[in-house]
Amino acid sequence: MQESGQENGVAAMPQVIPQAPGGNPAPAAGPAPIQQSTIVTSAGQDVRIENLLEECVRLKASDLHIQVGLPPVLRVDGALIPVAGYSALDEPTVEQLIFATLEEDQKQILIKDKEFDYSFSFGDLGRFRVNAFHEKGNLAGAFRLIPNEVSTIADLGLPAIVSSFADFPRGLVLVAGPTGSGKSTTLAGLVDKINHEKTAHIITIEDPIEFTHKSIRSVVVQREVHYDTYSFSAALRSVLREDPDVVLVGEMRDLETISAAITIAETGHLVFATLHTNSAAQSIDRMIDVFPPHQQPQVRSQLSNILMAICCQRLVPAIGGGRVVAAEIMIANPAVRSVIREGKTHQLDTIIQTGADQGMQTMDRTLVKLIQTGVITYDNAREYAVDLQEFERLARG
Repeated sequence: MQESGQENGVAAMPQVIPQAPGGNPAPAAGPAPIQQSTIVTSAGQDVRIENLLEECVRLKASDLHIQVGLPPVLRVDGALIPVAGYSALDEPTVEQLIFATLEEDQKQILIKDKEFDYSFSFGDLGRFRVNAFHEKGNLAGAFRLIPNEVSTIADLGLPAIVSSFADFPRGLVLVAGPTGSGKSTTLAGLVDKINHEKTAHIITIEDPIEFTHKSIRSVVVQREVHYDTYSFSAALRSVLREDPDVVLVGEMRDLETISAAITIAETGHLVFATLHTNSAAQSIDRMIDVFPPHQQPQVRSQLSNILMAICCQRLVPAIGGGRVVAAEIMIANPAVRSVIREGKTHQLDTIIQTGADQGMQTMDRTLVKLIQTGVITYDNAREYAVDLQEFERLARG
C-alpha cells in the first residue's frame, strides 16, 4: 500500500477529491476537498471516512458497506468481514461519513431522490464508485474500490481470445455477469487496448464513471449520466452525431437503451455493453424479451447479424485466498447466428461446447478445469455452476 506521508508516527490520510461532471477532479475554485475532521459517535469511537477507505485499499477489499446499527463491513475475496476495532455506527455518524464524500449539489440530489450513484478519487490509492441510499429511514452507502491502473485482459486471467474483442471493426460485444463480477474491469481493459493500439474515437456512457482513460492514440470521451447527460437513452440518441468509432454502454437497462445499442451497432460501429445475466443464452434472451412479442422476430434477426461475442464471467474464491475469474465465451459463428435468428437459444450451449477450437467455452466446463488444476474447490465451483447437472457430469469425468 502506498503511504502518503507520516506525522508523529501516524500515516497522513490521502485527500478524497470530489469529482466534477465527467469524472475529472473538481477545479480549485469548486468545492474544497473533503475535510479530515474526526467524527465521534455516541459509543465514543473516532471514525473517519479516510481511515475506512484506506483500510479497504490495504486489505484489497472490493467493497465497503456503511449502515446504521452495524460496524463498517468490507467484502474481501467475496466474504463480508467487519472492520476491526469498530462498533456499531449510529445515524449521525453514517450521515456524516457519507456526506463527507459528497458535494453540496450531490447532497441535495440524494436527499430528494433517496438514492444516488457517484464516484470520487481517493488520492493516489484509487477511485470509489458509491451508491448512497436509504434503508429503514436511515442513510447507508456501498463503496466499490476501483483501482487507478487499468488491467490488461491477460492480467485479469481471462482467455486470450477476449483481448481480440477489441479488434472487431464493428458489431455488438456483451460482457455479462452479476454485480461485482468484474464486468467494468473487463470493458476497461478492452477500451485501454484500443486506446493504445488504434486511432479511434471512443465514447463511453457510464453511471457513474469508474475507470478514467487518458487519450493516448485514440480520442476518449467519457460521459456520466446525471452530469453530462440525463440518461443512457438520451446519450445514445445523440451519440451517432458525435462521430464515434467505438461506443461503450455502461449498462443496458431497458428497451430504449437496448434498441439504441442495436441501432448503433447496425450502423457500422463497435459497441461494448454489459448485462446482468449468467450465460450467453440468458444474455440473448434478456435482450429479446424486453421487446413486445410482435417485434421479437425482427430483433432476433438484427442480433444474429450484429452480435460478435459474449463473455459471461464470475469471480470465484481461489484456494489460498483471492478470487479467480471463470468465464463463458461465445463467438458468433454461422451456427450461433442461425440459432439466434430461429429463436433456438437453448441450443447455444451445445454449439459453445463444440466450438472450443474457435475459443469458445462454457461456464461449467471452465469451472471444472479450475478444479482440476487446483485453483478452486469443488464446493465453491458448484455454487457458480450454470447447469448443475451438466457441471456434476463434467466433474465426474
